[in-house]
Amino acid sequence: MSLLICLFAQTAKSDNAWVTDDVSREAFAQIYTGVGKELSDLALQGRNIFRQSWVIPPALDIDSAGLGPLYNQLSCLGCHPKNGRGMPPETPDQMMRSMLVRLSLPGSNEHGGPRPHPVYGDQLNEQGIPDIPGEGRVRVSYQEIVRSLPDGETFHLRRPIYTFTDLQYGPLEPEILYSPRIGPPVFGLGLLEAVSDSAILQLAERGRQQGVNGRPNWVWDGEKQHKTIGRFGLKANVATLKQQIAGAFIGDMSITSSLHPTENCGLFQTVCQQAPSARQPELDDRQLKAILTYLRLLQVPAKRAADDSKVQRGERLFVSTGCAVCHTPSLQTGEFPELPALSQQTLHPYTDLLLHDMGGELADGRPDFDASASDWRTPPLWGIGLVKRINGHSTFLHDGRARNLMEAILWHGGEAQLARKVFERLTSADRQNIIHFLGSL
Repeated sequence: MSLLICLFAQTAKSDNAWVTDDVSREAFAQIYTGVGKELSDLALQGRNIFRQSWVIPPALDIDSAGLGPLYNQLSCLGCHPKNGRGMPPETPDQMMRSMLVRLSLPGSNEHGGPRPHPVYGDQLNEQGIPDIPGEGRVRVSYQEIVRSLPDGETFHLRRPIYTFTDLQYGPLEPEILYSPRIGPPVFGLGLLEAVSDSAILQLAERGRQQGVNGRPNWVWDGEKQHKTIGRFGLKANVATLKQQIAGAFIGDMSITSSLHPTENCGLFQTVCQQAPSARQPELDDRQLKAILTYLRLLQVPAKRAADDSKVQRGERLFVSTGCAVCHTPSLQTGEFPELPALSQQTLHPYTDLLLHDMGGELADGRPDFDASASDWRTPPLWGIGLVKRINGHSTFLHDGRARNLMEAILWHGGEAQLARKVFERLTSADRQNIIHFLGSL
């Protein structure tokens, strides 16, 4: 906590309108306002939709009706608290609150994506409306392991173990593939969407020249009806922000939209299929556009403590250890006609939006289009130093197994193994300097 207080005290004003100097608990929810009243008003409508709790139909307020029949959460904020990062259960008895588990069977669907389970679909919905039981539960326990570094310092890591219980629609096959996912932060997504495909391909080529095999995930774009570069989702398995939003509404809350007009019920879940809908679709195009505008206009937290010597040395070490090859510090957006204010912006997300093999220890066993079981999209690091202040925890990685940034680094394997070993050979003070730097983002 002392580090964070120090960083907040040294906050400097930013000149970039897409960056916010806010470090309060609302820092991840600040809206860029340089787009005129009409779009600003639309974004505010989207914010209300993002924050509202959806209710079971029928309901007097038709704009908030449509929850279920099966679901994981009541609202977007349920998985993205304060627009930030979710966390896993700490004990087997705790329910998943801001985390879910994707499911599939070996093989691919007609578009090259995961093959959904015929009954449970592509994610386990733990909740159901009255008279329709949730699909089951996933209990999480942890195995403690010890990692010793060359200088003798030791760290305790925890490896998650998942157990499916209370399955209401029959047992899962032994070959079932599953992938636990923490709800990621949602700010800055408009800027990432405005990075051109050509820029992403250039980043892949630059990585190859530096000995790193990052590559885009070519995924099915349901609106364009062809494959394109994915950039959203923890495996970059979704092409556009609009499709990411609509996918989350149907997958997490079973709320239909023009992109997903059918309720989220499995092939043999007949009671679920017969449950009433609020309307068709339950999230209309006006609401979908509003929430898309809101997420596109969310600002990103400014870097802090630029004058701190530990932060400065940590930043240099972040580059020299090789971390910055994948966690690319700066990107430029291209032309973005859908929202011109996002065009030609310089951003500092610390991601290359590419898939990288992170090794067997972080593998989820579930391929997703071109992403193998061990591939993950480089997550943006902007705002990572504010997570504990805003979300009240400091768990990281796709399943929240890392309890702090040090543990997150020590889990890196695959293509990142060389950079991790360089990090491990640093002095304890320099390892902490990198943590100081990450805390300033």
